[in-house]
Amino acid sequence: MEANLASVAYVAGEARQEMLDTLGEAIDEIAAALAALGGAYEQLGTLPADRLEEQLFRPVQAAYGRAKRTHVGFAQRQALPGRTFTPANPGLPSTGIRGFVDSAVVSVAEADAVLAELQDSMMPVEVGDAELRAGLADVRELLGDVRARAREFVRTLGR
Repeated sequence: MEANLASVAYVAGEARQEMLDTLGEAIDEIAAALAALGGAYEQLGTLPADRLEEQLFRPVQAAYGRAKRTHVGFAQRQALPGRTFTPANPGLPSTGIRGFVDSAVVSVAEADAVLAELQDSMMPVEVGDAELRAGLADVRELLGDVRARAREFVRTLGR
């Protein structure tokens, strides 16, 4: 019986670590989106740069911060090792504004897909961590309309 309980605890611990690692993958994608948006920002004039910051960078930056807080909080509550996140490389300037924005959209979509899969797995519910579930929902909401905003930003670029 004791071996059975130890096995269950081990499996639960593995599941928690897997959730933390999966959230880390999404955070890495959001960091890549931020870097790409930063690359686009550097190539824009003042007014378009301000629009990019307001419409795209701020929501993605807020999602990045919320995701990192969710990661740290869950790791602490579950006594799991945390992780340090580093800024991503934006890429070459020759990527161009549209290329950077497109890259950011792809990274945001990847992050959202990872988070959706995590939510759909029911692991956050099984672990019984309401703060984790709320954090995942908040991040997905912040990222939710980035694609549409990016499309509108690129459509009106240069006007």
